[in-house]
Amino acid sequence: MSRPPENHSGPIPAAPGARAARPRTVIVLSLIVAAEATALLVAAGWYAVQLLTGAPVLSFWGAVFTLALLLSFAAWLYAVAYFLFRGFRWPRAGALVAQLFVLTIGFPTLTGGYIAAGFAMLVPAVVAMVLLFNKRVISFASRAGGAPPAL
Repeated sequence: MSRPPENHSGPIPAAPGARAARPRTVIVLSLIVAAEATALLVAAGWYAVQLLTGAPVLSFWGAVFTLALLLSFAAWLYAVAYFLFRGFRWPRAGALVAQLFVLTIGFPTLTGGYIAAGFAMLVPAVVAMVLLFNKRVISFASRAGGAPPAL
């Protein structure tokens, strides 16, 4: 004797192990971090042009090192934005550290008289920090990297 199938009019439950839909907050957060990486890339390009056109510097190799730091930090932020978008857990810490760095540069910029530049740094950083602690972002960005199979 079997029972007739039940008619559920609600949403179909997700299969075990299935990924949840990507929340909009994760998309916005990834876009903010990617925009910060793009701003660093633009700053690195401007810095390189100034370096190549003969702008006076105290130490040429110090300026080259600064350019390398700008480029590597931009690449790191792009990686953080990409893997945060994919739902990994580790980029949340990287994004938080980046926002703290932006805040430490944004406040002196704002109080130093560069109002527009200061707000352009502070507003996205504060929004990103709030989104980093959003429950939807935390629940979506909880995927561990996992090790490849041994054999």
